[in-house]
Amino acid sequence: MDAHTQELKKEFDATMDARRELGPEYEAALVDSFVEKVDTQVRRRLAEERLSAARGGGRAPSAAAGDGNFGELFGFAIITLVLAIPLSAIAVTQAQLPGLIVAWAGIAGVNFTHAHRLRRGTREPRD
Repeated sequence: MDAHTQELKKEFDATMDARRELGPEYEAALVDSFVEKVDTQVRRRLAEERLSAARGGGRAPSAAAGDGNFGELFGFAIITLVLAIPLSAIAVTQAQLPGLIVAWAGIAGVNFTHAHRLRRGTREPRD
């Protein structure tokens, strides 16, 4: 686990602790705050990759995925992770651990299917 991931995990844990302490009425504000932190981390990471690519010290972000779909894959993954926060909270409050497992299985399935379709080139062409 890299430093960025560890930092986001700490932020997520702190957000969940705050939700437990403050209650569900502050959930929207806590989720917004966490999403803002994730967005900041993503922007910082992309800026670092662009700087590295510009210096010639690394591959361009699109080359990292091997097929030019890196931005779409990464963006889709970030969106599903952001949406996973409220989905996880709802799943846990409604069905405890089994609900959480089903919610994350769905999230992983959607991401896997999307990535698989992009890599195989079976995506519908855009208008």
